[in-house]
Amino acid sequence: MNPQKENDDVKYCDLFKGQWVPEPNGSLYTQWSCPTIPDTKNCGRYGRKDVDFINWRWKPDECELPRFNPKTFLSLVRGKKLAFIGDSLARNQMESLLCLLSQGETPKDIYKDSEDRVRTFNFPSHDFTLMVYWTKFLVAAEDKGIVNGSRTNVFDLHLDKVDVNWAEKLPNLDYAIISIAHWFLRENYFNPNITDLGTQYTIGKAIGTALEYISECKECNRGLVTLFRTFSPVHFEYGSWNTGGKCNRTRPYTEKQVNLYNAEWEWETRLLLQQCQVKEFEKIKKTTKGKMFEVLDITRAMIMRPDGHPGHHWKDQYSDGKSFTDCVHWCLPGPIDLWNDLLLAVLQRTKGSAW
Repeated sequence: MNPQKENDDVKYCDLFKGQWVPEPNGSLYTQWSCPTIPDTKNCGRYGRKDVDFINWRWKPDECELPRFNPKTFLSLVRGKKLAFIGDSLARNQMESLLCLLSQGETPKDIYKDSEDRVRTFNFPSHDFTLMVYWTKFLVAAEDKGIVNGSRTNVFDLHLDKVDVNWAEKLPNLDYAIISIAHWFLRENYFNPNITDLGTQYTIGKAIGTALEYISECKECNRGLVTLFRTFSPVHFEYGSWNTGGKCNRTRPYTEKQVNLYNAEWEWETRLLLQQCQVKEFEKIKKTTKGKMFEVLDITRAMIMRPDGHPGHHWKDQYSDGKSFTDCVHWCLPGPIDLWNDLLLAVLQRTKGSAW
């Protein structure tokens, strides 16, 4: 194939529609070659013996997605600041990116807050700063506190106000990758002037508030690029996280398996969440003035990967000795590394870079 035509195909094809195909070369890194891999995602260290789950790559229908290149990424973001803003899945993507980039330059861990909710890493040779800012909802939330000696993890939500913990840091950034979803699936309450119209509406409203704030941010970098990552599906079977749910599959689902609706998997609900998220993204992209917004639509690809979660292969003991199976987060290395393949591809598009 003509290299220029191949490059153009990648630039303009739909990166988010495709299938998983075998990749005999495996991952770009291992549990030993990544110096920052956390115990909660280090599935190999904690007993996972099958490695077939890392021997797959995402193949868009219309083109070939290049494998992640740490040197290309670091050159692209030289002198810049990039932050993942969201919950523990945002943290999971940051941890994946750290592992990938560490194959080109070892990062320096330069800051951690008292709760390990805010982290900052630096790549000194490229003057690149990588951060993660924790937020459960993107919008303001008030913890209802402790009832009968136990924390409720129930919140009063204000869907018309952003969470200042990340918003006040936005002016320092060149790239912001934002994401939310899972905390909205818990019991929460709304400020009186907001009618509860269901989870999809609630998530859409929160995303719209956050994106509108970014669009209108006068203190922000004029070249700020905001990427919104869509919903990351869970794969519990036979129960949920605290009722014996498992995720023991060892191969990706096929497109046919995904399309065969099974109420236990709730794929339709997951895709509806993704659709409401993309709808809000498209709305702000049409109306924003001057700022750049892009999407990382990973939902369909990740629905196909029930084999990529830690399951019980992680350091899972609470202080009281209880443990649970993790079918929410993703092993490192693993399918989540695709999110950063896509991140690099989309950032290159925003720069108009040659492939």
